[in-house]
Amino acid sequence: MVKISIFYPNSGRFDMDYYLNVHMPRSIELLSKGKGYRGVSVERGLGGASPGSAPAFVAMCQYVFDTVDDFMAAFMPHAAELQGDMPNYTDIETTIQVSEVAISH
Repeated sequence: MVKISIFYPNSGRFDMDYYLNVHMPRSIELLSKGKGYRGVSVERGLGGASPGSAPAFVAMCQYVFDTVDDFMAAFMPHAAELQGDMPNYTDIETTIQVSEVAISH
């Protein structure tokens, strides 16, 4: 199993309402039809390591698929639409990481 994580550093504009209510429902609608789709989670950053400090990331999104190839097959036909929607909710440059899920309980 693999996890594709999209990190939004706390470094610019991020419209959480739009992201949660418009972008993610559309993204889930499209990608969840893909072979090997296992799920998705979205997290909202609340704070940093020190009490009262700002979070390092304003939001994080993680898709779980059986394989990277399954994710790419689900994502690529919709890449232009999903990436084209980004200016509607953020001006932040994302960091993307692909990870192997070593433990899931």
